[in-house]
Amino acid sequence: MIAHLRGSILEKHPNRIVIDVNGVGYDVFVPLSTFYGLGETGAAIALRIHTHVRKDAFVLYGFATLLEQELFERLVGVSGIGPKLALAVLSGIEPQEFIRAIERGDLARLTAIPGVGKKTSERIVLELKDRLPRAQVAAAIAGAPASDAPVLRDDVVSALVNLGYHRPLAEKAADAALKTFPSASDATFERALKQALREVAK
Repeated sequence: MIAHLRGSILEKHPNRIVIDVNGVGYDVFVPLSTFYGLGETGAAIALRIHTHVRKDAFVLYGFATLLEQELFERLVGVSGIGPKLALAVLSGIEPQEFIRAIERGDLARLTAIPGVGKKTSERIVLELKDRLPRAQVAAAIAGAPASDAPVLRDDVVSALVNLGYHRPLAEKAADAALKTFPSASDATFERALKQALREVAK
């Protein structure tokens, strides 16, 4: 299974991109939340990948953050929701707002998402309320930013491993890097990764 892709953007369309990885083009479907954060054609890109295998297809879905991927994978676990609808949901609502809507049972907000009816909204709330990423739920309810230390740590470790560092060293560097920031809100992915690279260079 493909779990991660790093390369450059060969083609870019809403909900779909082609990533060039060493001369091989991978067709990847993405939610709009990921699409809006992409660079222009030719820009470097790294995405988390969910590989969906069916009898007649082998489809890749890409996500900029671990939270988007986790929500997508929980959505496709809801009865009656396939990957296409799960992607539409994430394209129609920000991840933190989606979590808040589920926690509050806000069916009106969920049914406002194109393609999501009342029955589907009810199933989403019923089946996902106790299966959401707990740290992100706390952040969403408090109205805090989406950045979350454990998620950020995973992203930094993943980036270091993809750069060729061994996982134990990557984890140690990520932990050391995150400790240098006064608070979690100060640690963006870019700043944390730069600091982690300084740590591995010591």
